[in-house]
Amino acid sequence: MSLVVNRLCAARQCVSLAVKPLSNNTGATSLLSRGWQTRLASSKPAYEGHVPLNWFEAGFLAVGSAFMSLANPRRGDMVAALGDVTSGPVLPRLRDAMLESAEGRRILKDRPRVNSKTVDMNKLALLPDGTFGHAYITWLDRCGVTPDTREPVHYVDDPELAYVLQRYRECHDFYHCICSLPVNVESELALKFFEFANLGLPMAGFAAAFGHLRLTSEKRARLFREFVPWAVKCGGSAKSLITVYWEERWDQNVDEMKKELGLWDPPEARWSKPLSEAKAAAEKRRKLSLQSNHDA
Repeated sequence: MSLVVNRLCAARQCVSLAVKPLSNNTGATSLLSRGWQTRLASSKPAYEGHVPLNWFEAGFLAVGSAFMSLANPRRGDMVAALGDVTSGPVLPRLRDAMLESAEGRRILKDRPRVNSKTVDMNKLALLPDGTFGHAYITWLDRCGVTPDTREPVHYVDDPELAYVLQRYRECHDFYHCICSLPVNVESELALKFFEFANLGLPMAGFAAAFGHLRLTSEKRARLFREFVPWAVKCGGSAKSLITVYWEERWDQNVDEMKKELGLWDPPEARWSKPLSEAKAAAEKRRKLSLQSNHDA
């Protein structure tokens, strides 16, 4: 992400240099110069990691990050930057949806974070099969991922709205888990269609609109034939998932949870690891947790 910031600073300097000579001309051009310099000046960061942008820098970043995201979807920093600069109109609506829900209000008050330091994986491993916590730990083992890969928000000016976007970003894996979707390209695109229908985030719509171009014709046909109808219908009718306090629901029955949220499973996805193997890994983790608790 530091590379992005450096490029923005370079762009800012270039425009400043281009405008500076105008100050030696007429009063009108001098006024124009001062206006440009005012627009190009950054305000004080509103929270840790915040990078304030003016309209020119935001537009520059939006175009550049969109191009890089299409060229290389594995560039998580570019995908996150595009999400930051395009989500502005939607975030107030998502925050309002959270404020209308008692569960959502608790999230905004507590501002929980999701990573391996805040989520006790050993404790989740001890939960019974069928609970959301057990399903999540099994999903992590099956997909071979951790909750520590989410980029922080940098380019949203309002601290509360920045947290709303960060919350979405860190809960993305919960959506995968509750919708029974792995992390391959087809499933990720299916979830983006779902998220766009459920939350309306422009970045999800952008990924859904263009991401499928990287698929083979066979995989693309199945995506639109089977997964997209599920995503649009289920995502559009389900409860807004941004309002769900997942950390309060670890011991809830996952089937009852789906029913409460208005969710149903998509067509069978392609998993890289069999469920039996993931359950065996989760069971091993549970036994190690029990042994650790016994020794303590």
